[in-house]
Amino acid sequence: MIAGKRLMGIERFTGMNSRQSARVIADYQAPYANPIVVGAGDEITIDSGKKTDWVGWLWCTNRAGKSGWVPETYIERRGDTGRMRCRYDAVEMTIHVGEILILHKAAAGFFWATNQEGQSGWVPSTHIEIKTT
Repeated sequence: MIAGKRLMGIERFTGMNSRQSARVIADYQAPYANPIVVGAGDEITIDSGKKTDWVGWLWCTNRAGKSGWVPETYIERRGDTGRMRCRYDAVEMTIHVGEILILHKAAAGFFWATNQEGQSGWVPSTHIEIKTT
């Protein structure tokens, strides 16, 4: 599937909950074993110097000292600090070619998905193909 079609799928999911299926087209290994989790209203510190190839993500640290990537749209930013607009769990899911996923929501090039074993986590949009009906 061409990238433009995947992006159209992301746009369709952005800002809303949905339940569409997708097929994994490239393996992905979750990079962080113990990801950041923050609650709605939590204060965070933002490290603007840390960069990623993914647009729309900020490296943040919660009050407990745990750091990780957080979608910029989930943060009410005030310079190098911010307050979370919603709860966020940065767990990513390892996926393999051919798996079928259920997509729930999208943020900054990633989907929150559930696999057939009931495991959930973020997966990159570049590694899936949204199934059309």
